[in-house]
Amino acid sequence: MTIRVLLADDQALLRSAFRVLVDSEPDMEVVGEASDGAEAVRLTKEQHADVVLMDIRMPGTDGLAATRMISADPGLADVRVVILTTFEVDDYVVQSLRAGASGFLGKGSEPEELLTAIRIAAGGQALLSPAATTGLIARFLAQEGPAGGDRDPARGQRLDSLTVREREVLVLVAGGHSNDEIAERLEVSPLTVKTHVNRAMAKLGARDRAQLVVTAYESGLVRPRVE
Repeated sequence: MTIRVLLADDQALLRSAFRVLVDSEPDMEVVGEASDGAEAVRLTKEQHADVVLMDIRMPGTDGLAATRMISADPGLADVRVVILTTFEVDDYVVQSLRAGASGFLGKGSEPEELLTAIRIAAGGQALLSPAATTGLIARFLAQEGPAGGDRDPARGQRLDSLTVREREVLVLVAGGHSNDEIAERLEVSPLTVKTHVNRAMAKLGARDRAQLVVTAYESGLVRPRVE
């Protein structure tokens, strides 16, 4: 199956470099290029993209707004957005995860890392190390203060739908642990852990593991530590 990739970046030179790299792979192809967020959303629909490589800073509709539009569209539920960033501002990364991105990748990454990232995202997995995600979200929410003014109370209410075991697994996911590590801690199989993670995602309306981490912190199930 060929992975259909859309490139969204206002720098034509970068898009050209990404296109050459992606099109060189037998299992993926670039189906469109966008120079702003609005165009990215339109082309995602028209070209039936599987993965969108999305820059944050673009003129007009930026990458965050475009990611929110894609995530909110039921017809694009299977589309995965990977944010391309220079890691200059942590809160941009956290906002992208909140907007529905499956993860983020540095623009200075090696070519093989980018290709691997596309395959991981297309497979429905979170494209980032759980520990890295946890650290970013914890730092950002800690800076927001104890009130957590930007948190969504509805997420806390949805936690009531989780079983005791699912909540336990969610806490460990938010702690940056992999499925294998969680399985070892709980003395169950990795497949069992994966089942619990998938059920938690379904109940909480999370697109992937990255969204579970965001939910765990925003709901108050896990409290950020101030270093």
